[in-house]
Amino acid sequence: MKIDLWTEHKKLFSPKAGQPELVRMPPLAYLMVDGTGDPNTSPDFAAAIGALYSLAYTAKFMLKKQRGLDFRVMPLSLRLHAEDPRVFLEGRKQEWNWTLMTALPSAVTAADLKAAREAARTKKNPSPLVRREVLRESLCAQVLHVGPYAAEKPTIEALHAFIAGQGLAFAGSHHEIYISDPNRTAPAKLKTIVRQPVKKA
Repeated sequence: MKIDLWTEHKKLFSPKAGQPELVRMPPLAYLMVDGTGDPNTSPDFAAAIGALYSLAYTAKFMLKKQRGLDFRVMPLSLRLHAEDPRVFLEGRKQEWNWTLMTALPSAVTAADLKAAREAARTKKNPSPLVRREVLRESLCAQVLHVGPYAAEKPTIEALHAFIAGQGLAFAGSHHEIYISDPNRTAPAKLKTIVRQPVKKA
């Protein structure tokens, strides 16, 4: 049996460019690592990527061998936290507090991750700071951004305008889901879901 959260929740991961929409996210489990500063230059960010993938793939191969349970390792996503949301529009990345994540099937238990963590300790990227947490974003506004990450500002501004126009307010952290692999995709073709949890204003 192979679990593919992307296919299972396809409507939630298929916004269109230039067309903000509202979606209601179910609770989803994630592997998470927290950090601070500019993701482009922070050594902690690079280490977090290695730690997440190390634990996710160790769990994937371990469970497939032991229980016949296979799952798709989901794309990386990033939640950004700041007291002033303008830091995201103004590019003040040194002020970012971030949580790097990858979604995880609920069938992968805490005991499974404990065993995978022990196995991953022998690998290049240990994962002591990776945790499992259920994210409950509920109602969200989201839109697809196509292009370089550094050119997201107009997309974010349009999403914020849509939120205000719907009579809604922010209710959680700015969230980006990186659909494309930046190592294999030209910057102009990168696809990123920009998501913002919301509530009634």
